[in-house]
Amino acid sequence: MLELYRLLKNIAETEYKDIVVKTAFIHKRTIGSTKLRIFIKDPSFLDIWLSETGKYSYHWEQRAQRGQIYRHDNAPDFPEIETYPKHLHDSDDKNVKASNLPNDPQTAIKQILDYIRNF
Repeated sequence: MLELYRLLKNIAETEYKDIVVKTAFIHKRTIGSTKLRIFIKDPSFLDIWLSETGKYSYHWEQRAQRGQIYRHDNAPDFPEIETYPKHLHDSDDKNVKASNLPNDPQTAIKQILDYIRNF
C-alpha cells in the first residue's frame, strides 16, 4: 500500500505543483491507518486513506477557510444513494450525494485535484 501512496504523492507533487504546497504521510499506531496528506495553497488539505480491502476516503478539509468539507468515501452508511456504497459529502457531512469517483486511485486523485484546482 505504501508504494501506491508514493505514486499518488508523486502525482500530486509533479502534476499539481501549481496548487500543492507539500505532502506528508500521516502514520497512526493501528495497522492500515496510514494516509497521505496533500497541503493545498489556499491553505486547505486533502487526506487520502486507502485500505487493502478496497475501502477509501478522499477528504478535502477546508473548514478553517470556508467552513466546508468534500469527502468521497465508500463506507456503507448511505444505502439510499444510487452509487451505494460510494458517496460524496458535498460541503458538509449531512449533504450526501452520489459519487462517480473512479475506482482507480491514480485517476481518482487527478479528478479530485482537478476539482480543487478549478474551485
